[in-house]
Amino acid sequence: MQVWNDIYRTGYRSANLDYNIGNAYFKINNIPSAILFYERAYLLNPADENINYNLQVARTLIVDRFQEIPQLFFVRWCNFISLILSTNTWGIISITTFILFLVFLSLYIYSRGHRNKVFGFWLAVLFIFISLSSLAFTIRNKSLVYNSHKAIITSPLANGKSSPDKSGNDLFLLHEGTKVTIEDEVGEWLEIRLSDGNKGWVPANSLIKI
Repeated sequence: MQVWNDIYRTGYRSANLDYNIGNAYFKINNIPSAILFYERAYLLNPADENINYNLQVARTLIVDRFQEIPQLFFVRWCNFISLILSTNTWGIISITTFILFLVFLSLYIYSRGHRNKVFGFWLAVLFIFISLSSLAFTIRNKSLVYNSHKAIITSPLANGKSSPDKSGNDLFLLHEGTKVTIEDEVGEWLEIRLSDGNKGWVPANSLIKI
């Protein structure tokens, strides 16, 4: 496990690496860290059955249970599709199809034959649609993988406060392994949102970003 963690700290990222680190943590019963790396692996390969299965198993071992507000189906599918390929791959597809759009647009503009004009027009429309869609998936993939606002609680216990200081009222109690969304940051405090929509402030050192 130490070797894999050393590789991870060099900046190398892959679904297999994150998955293996997650498995290593799971075997030593470090469930929060296992969930953290399974979640990271999922972002890089959401269609992998082993990653999904192990993540679901690990989630059954945490204490907290919150009723999750379901995502809109088109947002869920957009996220899934954007994660199928890497940011760079989506970017290459976007650039390549934009070049093809320019080629067929030129065919439409400069061709004298009616058939060639029709052919060029519809292919230009197709490729600009693919290019813009790929660009959108590129941006979404980068946001989900590299600018994730999701985090895993790693402290055994974390009190959600009403304000970013110790004097705030206790709103809820979280246990390690719970997944949250980071909404805001003030000093050493982070405002988090739970899957049921409730919000509160916790110390920044009580969680790790996915």
